[in-house]
Amino acid sequence: MSKTTLIKNASWVIGWEADKNGSDAGHRFFRNADVAFKDGVLIHVGPGYSGTADETIDGSRMMVMPGFISIHNHPTSEPGNKGLNEELGSPRLGQSGLYEYMPVFRIMPEAAPYTSRYAIHEMLKSGVTTYADLSGARESWVDEVAETGIRGVLCPMYRSAAWSTKNGHSVVYDWDPEAGERGMERAIEIVEEADRHPSGRMSGMMGPSQIDTCTPELIQASHAEAKKRGIKMQIHAAQSVVEFNEMTQRHGLTPLEWLDSIGVLDESTIIGHCIFLNDHPWLHWPQADDFNLLVKSGTSVAHCPTVFWRRGIAMNNVGRYVKAGIPLGLGTDTFPHNFIHEMEVAMIVGRIMSGDYTNASTEEIFDAGTIGAAKTLGRSDIGRLEVGCKADMVLVDLDHAYMQPVRDPLRSLLYSAGDRAVKHVYVDGTQVVRDGEVITIDVAEAAAKMTEYQQVTMSSVRQRDWAQRPVEELSPLSYPEATN
Repeated sequence: MSKTTLIKNASWVIGWEADKNGSDAGHRFFRNADVAFKDGVLIHVGPGYSGTADETIDGSRMMVMPGFISIHNHPTSEPGNKGLNEELGSPRLGQSGLYEYMPVFRIMPEAAPYTSRYAIHEMLKSGVTTYADLSGARESWVDEVAETGIRGVLCPMYRSAAWSTKNGHSVVYDWDPEAGERGMERAIEIVEEADRHPSGRMSGMMGPSQIDTCTPELIQASHAEAKKRGIKMQIHAAQSVVEFNEMTQRHGLTPLEWLDSIGVLDESTIIGHCIFLNDHPWLHWPQADDFNLLVKSGTSVAHCPTVFWRRGIAMNNVGRYVKAGIPLGLGTDTFPHNFIHEMEVAMIVGRIMSGDYTNASTEEIFDAGTIGAAKTLGRSDIGRLEVGCKADMVLVDLDHAYMQPVRDPLRSLLYSAGDRAVKHVYVDGTQVVRDGEVITIDVAEAAAKMTEYQQVTMSSVRQRDWAQRPVEELSPLSYPEATN
């Protein structure tokens, strides 16, 4: 039985307003406004709701805003790296942690249901209502995500080669093209299962893992499948100096030039990270014009600053991507899956990289976390509070001490209070966070099981490390333990 819910007289609402010609104007602050929804859809946003309501929520002393959209996440593996790789990078592999440390510390696949729930718990608490899950395909994946109440875009990853290092300064690729083809077939099964899910909140995305680990035929086939189904393809590219050099050595082209040469650099593609364009200050490849190629192609970018700043790496710079009209969304990629924290980091890194305090403004980064991300996914019914859109929203507690004084509630949230002020979260009109607590996930169970599996992983790192180092040598504690 459907019911109408009314959030009455909210002190602040970040709603969507069109200009007088009916064109989209963007997010706007509404004061003392009402938000009503029915059957998971918004039916009123603004002052003066005059209809009936089956449930009324007092919105005074709250800010209502659209739910965030995180377009690049690895929830099955990254939570297990906490305490291990925050300060690790390979100095002889462009300071990246991808090739030497990621394979060594990757938590075992059996942990996936628990690490995934743990990460989604963090996302929901920080106001994420839609996320893209870049993980390996597994049984029960669709149902497990649906049970958490979040809106999930499942992107099963597959590839034609695995990378490794045998010496800490060079990368080798172990090729098995047939494995990539089998992985793509399984990914299509997951996409179709997600589309059939009765919740209506699950969907899919094609996911050839990395530009340097996939054959051109696999990437092209993935792109064609995405276009045929009207979905997106997401691929990691331009994410490391090693990868940039690998692609230029193989093809004489930058990663973006090569993607363009095989016909997949377009509006159907999302590039994960897209940091190392030819004009990045760490590179010298003046023959190309990657930035303008990216602008003209309509390709989207998933920006995840935290996983890179830990290794001294940053996009150059997020503000110019946004100002050029490149469709750009944000992702958490690594732990914590705290989206508000990621937004603050995006603002900090953008301003430092540009040397310009107007770069990566509050408006630009909030847009990237909402309507920008929705655009990358090809959707106009999420990321905004507008009649007819999905009832995915966040209620922020304006009385939280860290929100005071509330002169500009969005700045108070992003720069000061963070997820601590997130009070209630709704996805598809159903409440998933109540009084700051996720009500759909047993986080204590997930954390306990994740800890057990991390211990198992740590006990066997020596066997996976090229130099057979124990975990204590690979990742020493911040301070040594006392000897007495």
